[in-house]
Amino acid sequence: MSPQQYAAPVLAASDNEHRTFSLILFAVFVALTLWITLWASRQNKTAADFYAGGRGFSPLQNGLAISGDYMSAASFLGIAGLFALSGYDGFLYSIGFLVAWLVALLLVAELLRNSGRFTMADVLAFRMRQRPVRAAAGISTIVVSIFYLLAQMVGAGALVGLLLDVSGEAAKIWTIVVVGALMIFYVTVGGMRGTTWVQVVKAVMLMSGAIVMTVWVLSKYSFNLSDLLGDAADKSGKGDAFLKPGLKYGATDVWSKLDLLSLGLALVLGTAGLPHILIRFYTVPNSRAARTSVNWAIGIIGVFYLMTLVIGFGAAALVGGKAIAAQDKGGNTAAPQLAQELGGGSGSTGGAVFLAIIAAVAFATILAVVAGLTLASSSSFAHDLFANVFKRGKASERDEVVMARYSAIVIGAIAIVLSIFARGLNVAFLVALAFAIAASANLPTLLFSLFWKRFNTVGAVAGIYGGLVTAVGIVLLSPICWGGKSDTIPKGNVDALFSETTVAPIPLQNPGLISIPVGFLCAYLGTVLSKERTDEKYAELEVRALTGTGAH
Repeated sequence: MSPQQYAAPVLAASDNEHRTFSLILFAVFVALTLWITLWASRQNKTAADFYAGGRGFSPLQNGLAISGDYMSAASFLGIAGLFALSGYDGFLYSIGFLVAWLVALLLVAELLRNSGRFTMADVLAFRMRQRPVRAAAGISTIVVSIFYLLAQMVGAGALVGLLLDVSGEAAKIWTIVVVGALMIFYVTVGGMRGTTWVQVVKAVMLMSGAIVMTVWVLSKYSFNLSDLLGDAADKSGKGDAFLKPGLKYGATDVWSKLDLLSLGLALVLGTAGLPHILIRFYTVPNSRAARTSVNWAIGIIGVFYLMTLVIGFGAAALVGGKAIAAQDKGGNTAAPQLAQELGGGSGSTGGAVFLAIIAAVAFATILAVVAGLTLASSSSFAHDLFANVFKRGKASERDEVVMARYSAIVIGAIAIVLSIFARGLNVAFLVALAFAIAASANLPTLLFSLFWKRFNTVGAVAGIYGGLVTAVGIVLLSPICWGGKSDTIPKGNVDALFSETTVAPIPLQNPGLISIPVGFLCAYLGTVLSKERTDEKYAELEVRALTGTGAH
């Protein structure tokens, strides 16, 4: 037998061992999270337990959970991929995601914790007519959550395809289905308490994995960041342009520059309107704890995004853009591929082990975030739509919780189906759409409700629906859905959802530049054109928001 003939079965056996090890790591983490969920289910006795974890989490625990909720597949997989494929332009995502927390800290966190009970709509409906405001807020919450869910589940499909070395779209589809089934279980069984502890465990795992990768990459360049960036530019095939702005955004024409501005607005303003982030402020005992937990989250998230820079450029330097794009054209596998390369490369035991560890961390990230998103949307449906719109406030707490569990199943199924169609898109890009919708529909009404005495029911409903319809409408008319070549998009979009040949009516890929001002304008016009006044209720809301008097 020749050496080549002998080596072939040995390598095949080695690959099988690596795949087995990867599956064992996945199984261990899934088993751990299932145990946490079942343990938490025994602690859930009231609606406050299911929706807010009994409001018993400490600022550090909630800060870790917020970080776990926020450092999603878009952060770890998508942003690393953007750095690896587009260089400098990846900064827009990492900096935008971080700066956004200042808006949440200064304008929303403490006031929201004092003013609401379980959902964003509790604040909006406090001094307005319950049914129309809660209906609008519930619909908006579900839409934003589903867009965000798409990103996480698309990332899961790409990740498991790489880890198990399974080619073809069928593997990605089945992975999306499995992730969807797990997230439904976490929410329906564990509620907020189980979801929070899964997020805490995931945040610790993700930070640990990112620290190891960052130190490992830097050690290969003697901790000289300049050498790393230079090597990444050389290996990218794009030269100095890789380290300059404009490779992906803002370089070609006016529309591209407007798209860059639109994306920046969405990222900075979107966090303060994300439903799954807003409900985290209700899990602590008081507003001071809410503020402190955000401070913890800012510190953890800030360090993490600095590390994604090293991970992304490290992937470009050590793996190469061509190899990354060949595995996943959206770049979502850059971080796991880097882990494999750091461990010794494809086929090596070290490469397989480190790839399996980092992929398990990323999988944990996805499961934790999708659970938080599903909980936010199902809670809003049960508490806002079912209990206060359909049942007119006459539903019992038990009925609410039961409905939340049923709605989690339905929302999870919808997310699974939509994720299958969107599996070719970059996950960071998908999250940017969710941020734009949140900034357009939720943020204007939330800020006006907290700070504008004149604001009323008509303004709230007009602001939510105006921002929501405009944002989703622009997405449906954008190059995301219609990929034909045009003067503004000469390369077209081969990953367009509906057609790769039809030219998009609106060249903007992110709707924020148009939809965010429209959301604020609709909220303003709806208010001033209505004669409704709620001055007394606003005074009560202001006292509660600022002092915590009467807060839950």
